[in-house]
Amino acid sequence: MHTETLALPTATPGTQRTLTVQRFGTRGARPCVYLQASLHADEIPAMLVADKLRRILVELEAQGRIVGEVILVPVANPIGLAQSVMGEPVGRFDLADGRNFNRDYAYLTEAVAERVADRLGADEAANAAAIRAALAEALAERKPQTATEHLKHALLGLAVQADYVLDLHCDNEAVMHLYTLTPSAEAFAPLQRLLGAQAVFLATNSGGDPFDEAGSRPWNELRERWPDKAIPFGCHSVTVELRGQADVEHGVAEADAQAIAGFLVHAGVVTGEPPALPDALCAPTPLESVEPLTAPVGGVLVFHRRVGERVEVGEVVADVVNPVDGTVAPIRTESAGLLFARIATRFVAPGGRVAKVAGTALRRTGPLLSA
Repeated sequence: MHTETLALPTATPGTQRTLTVQRFGTRGARPCVYLQASLHADEIPAMLVADKLRRILVELEAQGRIVGEVILVPVANPIGLAQSVMGEPVGRFDLADGRNFNRDYAYLTEAVAERVADRLGADEAANAAAIRAALAEALAERKPQTATEHLKHALLGLAVQADYVLDLHCDNEAVMHLYTLTPSAEAFAPLQRLLGAQAVFLATNSGGDPFDEAGSRPWNELRERWPDKAIPFGCHSVTVELRGQADVEHGVAEADAQAIAGFLVHAGVVTGEPPALPDALCAPTPLESVEPLTAPVGGVLVFHRRVGERVEVGEVVADVVNPVDGTVAPIRTESAGLLFARIATRFVAPGGRVAKVAGTALRRTGPLLSA
C-alpha cells in the first residue's frame, strides 16, 4: 500500500486539513477502481467498511493478486467530519454555506467535447485515452475557491481516471440499496448481488450534479453525441447506500467489505476465482419512480411499517400526532413498492420528508435526489 497525504486549502489561517489517499496495485494500471467513504461525513458505516476493505486489499496486494489499481479514500470529507452543532454532528451539509457535500460537482461534458471532437476515431482505446486526458485538463482549468470546492475538486480529480467508481454512503434508516446510471446497471449487477441490495435505482441525470455522476455522465453523453464513434463507457460509477447510520457493526462491515472485494475480482482488477453470485433480491427500477413520503403537518412521527417491508397503494405508513390536541394525520402511499428508507428522528415539520418507497408507477420530474 502506498499512502499519499493531500493538503487541502482552508479558509482559516493557522489550520490545515488533509485528504488521505491509499493506493494498491500498480499506479496507472487498468482496470482502475476508485472508492471513497463518507462523503456525507455523518454516514459512519462507510468508514468502517473502508477500514475492513483496506485490510483485505493489503493482503491481496501481498499475494500479488491486484493486477490493476485500487484507490481508496477512507475519509472523504474531513471538513464535514469536524463539523458539529452543540455536540451533534453535521456532515451532510457545509455549515459555511448550507450546501450538500454531494452536490454541485463539475459538469465536464461540454469542455471535454470541445477538446476531443476532432480527435476521436475508430480506435476505442485511443478514444478512451483522449477522453480521460480531456477530463483531467478540463478539471484542471477550474479554479476552486472555498475549502469545500477544493475538497470536491480533489476528489473528482482522483475519480475521473478510474474505470469504476464506488461512492460509499448510507441513509438514516434503510436497507442496502444502490444508485447508478442506467447504462451501468449491468456492470454493477455482480455488486448488487454480492451486497444483497434490495433496491437499485437508475437514471441518466438525477439532478444536482452529485459526485458519482460527475465521473460517469460525460462518457454516456459523449456516446450519445457521437454514436458512430468507438467510445467505450469508460467510467461506471455507483453510490452504495450501506443501510442506515446506526448500522455500524464489525460483522456487517466485514461482510460488506468482502462483497466489495468480490466485485473487484468480477471487475478484473483482482485475480482469482470470482465468488459465486447470490440470486438478485430485486430488479433495478427508474429513480423517477421513487415516491418520497412527506408529513402533511408537524408533530410526533409514528411509523407503522419498517424498512424492508412492502407497502400497497393507499397504505398508511406512518402517523403524525399533534401532542397538544391529539389529532392524528396519516401518511399514505400513492404507489406500491418497497419501503427502503425512513428518517431516524421522530418529530417532523410540515412538508418534511419522512420515508421513501421504491415504487413502479410514479414518474417524478425535476431533481430526483433528496436534499
